[in-house]
Amino acid sequence: MSIDLHTHTTASDGTLSPTELVELAGETGLDAIAVTDHDTFQGVAEAVEAGKRLGVEVIPGAELSLESPEGAGWIHVVALWVPERADALQKAFDWVIEGRANRNHEIVAKLRSLGVNITYEAVAARAKGTIGRPHFAQELMALGVVSSMDEAFKVWVGDHGRAYVPKRKLTPEQAFPILKDIGATSILAHPFALKLSYPETEKVVRRLMDLGLDGMEVLYSEHSPADTKAFGEMADRLGLLKSGGSDFHGTNKPEIRLGVGRGNLNIPNELLDKMKAARRAKGLPV
Repeated sequence: MSIDLHTHTTASDGTLSPTELVELAGETGLDAIAVTDHDTFQGVAEAVEAGKRLGVEVIPGAELSLESPEGAGWIHVVALWVPERADALQKAFDWVIEGRANRNHEIVAKLRSLGVNITYEAVAARAKGTIGRPHFAQELMALGVVSSMDEAFKVWVGDHGRAYVPKRKLTPEQAFPILKDIGATSILAHPFALKLSYPETEKVVRRLMDLGLDGMEVLYSEHSPADTKAFGEMADRLGLLKSGGSDFHGTNKPEIRLGVGRGNLNIPNELLDKMKAARRAKGLPV
């Protein structure tokens, strides 16, 4: 059997509710999933309860976007075993979400200045949790401005799109002490997204390790076979835990399926077992 330690629900920018996600995990035959919504853990309690009913282990988590070194792509960190009460992390998320709300209004203004007849209210109506760029992409499709989510990101709201607005982010120096204090296991998500050479990526990983990074996502939907090999060897060399996840978002990423990504993922239970062993060795709950 297998697992998926990177998934999203309607609490952020996924299209399945936490309960629906767990139901799909059960139908797919997964033993365990981690619910890792962006800058929130609001869907976790519902997912955990659904997991108890359906016999699917649910790891409570969240995904954080952090400031990256100049010239690099994204640093995203998946935090696993986020406790039910994590006030320091919630306070950090509140700061990020406040910035995101301002950003969303800026994106609307930018789109309208470019001739797109879009409103904040219409975008907000598409979100069941935190408003994100996928909700803008959905509205752009509904308005007939684009024909696909991919086009919406490439032309309008992606990192190089015409209406791009930067996101407020925590620094690694702010985030990792919080994650350590709440007893979370921190995993560098999709290291390929740093868009650096493998040696340059390792330099960034070593810096994050100095701050408290526990592991890295080796198995991921967008990793090439070369990436998987290189990042696996890097994790072994540095003594990091290995993780894996599809980054499932439902129909917002229709090509990515739960548990298997683009069809070639197989994330073994062994990775989760090793994480649990590492946590037990530190006296942390699993």
